[in-house]
Amino acid sequence: MDKAFISTFYGHNFDPTQPTAEDICLEDIAHALSMLSRANGHFREFYSVGRHSLNCAYEAEARGLSEKVQLIALLHDSAECYIGDLTRPLRRHLPEFTDYERALQKLIFEKFGTLAITEEERQAVRDIDDSLLYHEFCKFHGAKLFDTAPPLCITLGSDKTPTETETEFLNVYQRLHESLVKA
Repeated sequence: MDKAFISTFYGHNFDPTQPTAEDICLEDIAHALSMLSRANGHFREFYSVGRHSLNCAYEAEARGLSEKVQLIALLHDSAECYIGDLTRPLRRHLPEFTDYERALQKLIFEKFGTLAITEEERQAVRDIDDSLLYHEFCKFHGAKLFDTAPPLCITLGSDKTPTETETEFLNVYQRLHESLVKA
């Protein structure tokens, strides 16, 4: 048996070291992210990367940012469905992992319609991601990661079931993608 690939939920064979657009499946992304625990499972309750991604998209919308930025925010952690995640302290010591992640994330953005991401759009999503990180850790862990709380326009709630989060992720993607195609 060839162990150079992972077998995804929807039956794709995926080589994380040589990803191709044909091997990337939105349904696999939505499913896996709804099942992956944020903060490596160190929250007081289950809170998925899928819910985090949805909340990033909702936060972008609440901040009045474009539908393109909302879509980027929704997809910003999608590579995790294929390669997992590393905590920030460990990530600093494994730059090769970050290289694989960046290449895979770029391919995902290209496949799902978020080409030509500007530095301003990238920074807006980074700011949202950091805001969610802070507020998620406050709510689900009781820890304040920064001295000053970054702004947050949405209200964080508990996660839904993985199936509900998966369906919501696909629906939000479809809505944003259709809107951008029409524009």
